[in-house]
Amino acid sequence: MINLIQGDCYKELVNIPDKSIDLIYTDPPYKVGMFKEGSGGTVNKLGKLDKTLIPINQITETGYNLYAFCEQAVRVLKEINIYIWCNKAQIIDYFNFFVNKHKCKYEILVWTKTNALPTYSNKYIDDCEYCLYFHKGKGKCFPKNYNDAKKVYQSPINRENKIYNHPNIKPLEFVKAHISNSSRVGDVVLDPFMGSGTTGVACKQLNREFIGIELLPKYFNTAKNRIEDSTQTKNKNKLKLI
Repeated sequence: MINLIQGDCYKELVNIPDKSIDLIYTDPPYKVGMFKEGSGGTVNKLGKLDKTLIPINQITETGYNLYAFCEQAVRVLKEINIYIWCNKAQIIDYFNFFVNKHKCKYEILVWTKTNALPTYSNKYIDDCEYCLYFHKGKGKCFPKNYNDAKKVYQSPINRENKIYNHPNIKPLEFVKAHISNSSRVGDVVLDPFMGSGTTGVACKQLNREFIGIELLPKYFNTAKNRIEDSTQTKNKNKLKLI
């Protein structure tokens, strides 16, 4: 079963029963700063970077409460078993919650982009994104081959960003490896920040149950259509929309 919900994840998560989810795999909003037109930097001198980043900032700074989300995640999980994409500004907060407070084991997984923007004036280039994996108990991670066990995935920024009109789509093969490593066929996987639906596509291809929540209607519709297409090419499991 695939259950897609268009709405605010903070309101929708309270409807999910305690200890009913096997795995959470999600890409919440990042902590980002606003860029001012005409500011310094290699690409900014061309007058293009700020205008590109403004829509991303509008998407990512719309009321994300990191600790409120994490509390709900712990409640709905059978046992803590969660992958969270983030930027470096959020790593400390997630570690404080899951490692310091809940004594979780962890891994830091990295996507390195071979074609990142050359914004290296007075800083390192932003060519990495981080996926933090937190879990408790045994039997949470079983890579089936060498590639699935790798902590670093290297690729260009996804061409799917333009195809699905979303600014930051994660590599499907990397996502599939994580879900395959940390869940079993038939397990329930939740993505409270569904975006363009990458987690849902991975779950369909891996025969996992999937619950996806997305606030913005345009991304919800993108995810719905994308997952439906994947369903048609794999199997005919029923798609439930709310």
